[in-house]
Amino acid sequence: MTKPYKVLIIEDDFRVAQIQEQMVNDHPYFHVISTCRTGGEALDYLSEKAAALDLILLDVYIPDVKGLELLWAIREKFRDVDIMMVTAAKEVDTVQEALRGGIIDYLLKPVQKEVLHQRLDAYVQKRELFGERRQVSQEELDQLRQVQVRVQVGETPLPKGIDRLTLEKVVKALEEAETQGLTAMEGARLIGASRSTVRRYFEYLIHTKKAKAEVNYGDVGRPERRYFLC
Repeated sequence: MTKPYKVLIIEDDFRVAQIQEQMVNDHPYFHVISTCRTGGEALDYLSEKAAALDLILLDVYIPDVKGLELLWAIREKFRDVDIMMVTAAKEVDTVQEALRGGIIDYLLKPVQKEVLHQRLDAYVQKRELFGERRQVSQEELDQLRQVQVRVQVGETPLPKGIDRLTLEKVVKALEEAETQGLTAMEGARLIGASRSTVRRYFEYLIHTKKAKAEVNYGDVGRPERRYFLC
């Protein structure tokens, strides 16, 4: 089967580029068609072959460009190509600027193959959702957000006492609760687990910054801890 999604890797370390290329090529729907080690090389390549590309894996640290100048240059000239940052840059300002530049994802090195494939899977679902359609519904957009949240939940190894399937059920329950949020008791009824179990999962999501909690006071003044997805 022909792999439908073509990828360009922009990475100055040839060893890292080779590892990324192998990981991408191991995915059933993606194929690396070239790698570039400098900003100038990348822009020259894109000037000739951008139309043949779907996705760029881009590092922040490229020797002949400063900061995210290459990202903005690509965004200005080649808007039809999607960009996923794969970098060691952890600075909040850099991440925020990259997000403003319209990237589809931001992965920190070293990237595990399983994590990269999860993000590529989410990309495939997004592309399939939009396809040749002229319009999409709010329900379809919500489904796409659910995919993205589930990918984020699965990006790191889970600690003892946290089961991935149960975690996905808890995340889905919080998604469906939307702005109302859930108490541990309400979550327990929805997924068929004990209140203490659901509270443990809620607190894990808070620890990983994927959820937040608010304390409300009922009619009799008893505090109620209510959880929401971030």
